[in-house]
Amino acid sequence: MGYLLKNASILDGNNNLIKTDILIEKDVIKKIEKNISNDQHEVFEAEGRLVTPGFVDLHVHLREPGGEHKETIETGTKAAVKGGYTTLAAMPNTRPVPDTIETMEFVQKRIKETASCRVLPYASITTRQIGKELTDFSGLLEKGAFAFTDDGVGVQSAGMMLKAMKEASKNNTVIVAHCEDNTLLPKGGAFHEGQFTEKEGLPGIPSVSESVHIARDVLLAEAANARYHVCHVSTKESVRVIKDAKRAGINVTAEVTPHHLILSDKDIKSNDTHYKMNPPLRSESDREALIQGLKEGTIDFIATDHAPHSAEEKKQDVELAPFGIVGLETAFSLLYTELVLNKEVLTLQELVDMMTRKPAESFKLPFGTLLEGAKADLTVVDLNREEAIDAKAFVSKGKNTPFDGRICKGWPIATIFEGKLVYNKEESFV
Repeated sequence: MGYLLKNASILDGNNNLIKTDILIEKDVIKKIEKNISNDQHEVFEAEGRLVTPGFVDLHVHLREPGGEHKETIETGTKAAVKGGYTTLAAMPNTRPVPDTIETMEFVQKRIKETASCRVLPYASITTRQIGKELTDFSGLLEKGAFAFTDDGVGVQSAGMMLKAMKEASKNNTVIVAHCEDNTLLPKGGAFHEGQFTEKEGLPGIPSVSESVHIARDVLLAEAANARYHVCHVSTKESVRVIKDAKRAGINVTAEVTPHHLILSDKDIKSNDTHYKMNPPLRSESDREALIQGLKEGTIDFIATDHAPHSAEEKKQDVELAPFGIVGLETAFSLLYTELVLNKEVLTLQELVDMMTRKPAESFKLPFGTLLEGAKADLTVVDLNREEAIDAKAFVSKGKNTPFDGRICKGWPIATIFEGKLVYNKEESFV
């Protein structure tokens, strides 16, 4: 018994849509061809809607353990499948941090018990993410650690980062870095050092606080022969450094978020903490450089940096409110509307690749493809559906988004994970 998707539209690799049927048996795509006859399978009538590989997001915050008032593995993965995602990588800035085998075992247990999709947990590079002592890389990998990051804080010591990269190289794993030099950060900085902070008379976070760490790290990665990945790139200088590193043959990959591709500091509204994220929204020229970097392959893929917070936390003064916005439920529709339809800077094929195949390839994951024999992780998208983003209707506990009320086209309406229907917006679809 399995599923048969009839009259699906799929991309052919060259931005052309072709009509086909897709047969799923157990957790595998069994057959992709026109007019598959049905004997015993449950039929989904796709009616020409786009079917893509399940989206892959390698940068999310699920907050469990320790931050369950913001999000849990259960609520975060429900939000993910609503947004079309079937694979997530969960950041380790939880309490406790997954820096021990015991905590990693607890996280894996919670994933098994409560997740609606695949969750790959990061372990931290250093104990409690404070940059003083390396964690047990080999032991944590044995317990299923996906890769290593101190995301949320940059590893401040070059010596410690070099040790981490050597350990990662020895264990054939990846160092994933939040790049930020704390000595370059102003007290109370919440937004980019640019036109918004000048107008408001606020301390600004300079671009160089990010790019200088990336420049340091790519050279350390070269010295250690390590695989290195840069989180949420936000500045044109960072793009330039990564481009130069790739030209030099250094094994570096990078990601960018939907909000940094769509917004810049000219969009920030005074005293609205929904525009406060780290890294901050940069200048318009930075935003344009990020898009160009994505198109040319300097930046490898898109990740949401889904960062839920409670309404009470975000209602605090700008200086006190936490950094971060949510993104799992809105990423595809926002990017499709703003960058494919409105600005025409990405093709539909490019967008889908950046959210499926490219992140999987960057981390050598066997997901993100729509091929016979592949895992049956699929997302069904209605490219013609138009509706406003409604934060109150989010499945995520976090409602913190600056995009509330924005009208978007192209919404995921069904998600299949490992051959099982895990989200269905329209009961009539089945």
